[in-house]
Amino acid sequence: MRVKKINDNVWSVGAIDWDRRIFDEIVPLPDGTSYNSYLIRGSEKTALIDTVDPHLENDLLSNLNDLKVKKIDYIISNHAEQDHSGVIPTILEKYPEAKVVTNEKCKNMLIDLLPINENKFIVVNDRETLSLGDKTLEFMLAPWVHWPETMFTYLKEDKILFSCDFLGSHLATSDLYADFNDFRIYEDAKLYYVEIMMPFKRFFAKALDQVEKLNPSIIAPSHGPVYDKPEFIINLHKQWISDEVKNEVLLFWVSMHGSTKEMVDFFEKELIKRNIGVKKFNLASADASRLTMSLVDAATLVLATPAVLGGAHPAAVYAAYLTGVLKPKLKFASVIASYSWGSKIVDQIKGLMNNPKWEILEPVLSKGIAKKETYDDLVRLADEIEKKHKAEGIL
Repeated sequence: MRVKKINDNVWSVGAIDWDRRIFDEIVPLPDGTSYNSYLIRGSEKTALIDTVDPHLENDLLSNLNDLKVKKIDYIISNHAEQDHSGVIPTILEKYPEAKVVTNEKCKNMLIDLLPINENKFIVVNDRETLSLGDKTLEFMLAPWVHWPETMFTYLKEDKILFSCDFLGSHLATSDLYADFNDFRIYEDAKLYYVEIMMPFKRFFAKALDQVEKLNPSIIAPSHGPVYDKPEFIINLHKQWISDEVKNEVLLFWVSMHGSTKEMVDFFEKELIKRNIGVKKFNLASADASRLTMSLVDAATLVLATPAVLGGAHPAAVYAAYLTGVLKPKLKFASVIASYSWGSKIVDQIKGLMNNPKWEILEPVLSKGIAKKETYDDLVRLADEIEKKHKAEGIL
C-alpha cells in the first residue's frame, strides 16, 4: 500500500492484504482486508495511529521511510488486538524515543499480548487531549466495540475520527476513500458489522450516537476504506442497529435422505403464497458470509434439520450456535425436523440460540417421511408466521 495523503500532514501508511481469505480462522474475507495505520505530523510532535498485522510490517516501515520519518513521539493504540498492535514492538525498536499512548485497560492487555515494557506507556482517560503543537488529539473511550479496551482518537483541527474497528470493513482496495459506486462497500461493511459488531449492538448504538454528535468530516477506520462522506456509513449502521425488521423468513436447512428437504420446499411455497419473503440456505453448501449477512434484517428464522444420533445435524448445530452468539434482531424462530427414533432436536436448538427476546413458534416434527398431518402442521406454521408479521406491521 502506498502512502496516501488525507489532509495536510496526515497520511494513511498502512498495508493492504489482498490475499487473506479468513480472519481469526472463522470470519470469511471474500474481498481481503487492510490494516490501516495513520501518521500525523504536528508542528512539535509526530504521532502514529495504530500499526498493522505483523506479517505486513515491512509495508508500514517502507511507508514511514518514504515519508522520511526520523522521529515518532507517540504511538496511539486504539485497540490491543494484534492486527492493529502487533508491530508496536518493532516501531519502538526503530523509534526508541516513542511512547505508547492508550487507556489503562488497553495498556494492560498490550503488556499481556506483546513484549512492551510498562515504562513505555502514557495512559490517557476519556476526553483527555494530547498536543502535537498545531494539532490536537482527543481520546474517546468506546468499550465493547468490539473489545473492552477500545477507544477512538479524534484529530480536532482536521475533524478526522480514527475509529479503530468501529465502522470498518474487510475490503482490500487501493482507493483511499470509499467508492460509493462499488457495491462491495455496502456488502463488506454489512458483513463486518454482523460478524464483528452485532453481538455488541447496545454498545455500538451508544458509540454511534457519540460519533454522530461529534460530526466528523472524515472517518478513518482500521480496516477498509476511509469515509470522506461519513453520513453514508453512519446512516447504514443506524438502519442495521434499529429494531426494524423485514417481512422475511430465513430458511436454514440441511437434509440427509430428502425428507427434510421435502418439508422445506413445501413450506417455502406456503410462505411465498402469503407474500412473505424467503431467503433459503442449504447449510451443507451455503456461503457463510451470505448466511450471516441475512441475519441482520430478517424477522423470522426457521431452522430445518434431520436427526443425527438423537440431536440436530452438525451443520444445523453450527448455524444455531452462530445465530445465538451473533444476537440478531429476529422476532420469531422455529424448527422443522425429521427423525426416525427419539429426538432432542428442539431442546438442543433452543439451548444453542438462547435468546429470550425471540418468540419460539410451535415446531414441526415428522417421524419418518412427511405425512398429511406434517403438511397440515407446516401450513399452520406458515399461517402463524403470517399472523405475527402482520402484527409487527411488516406485512
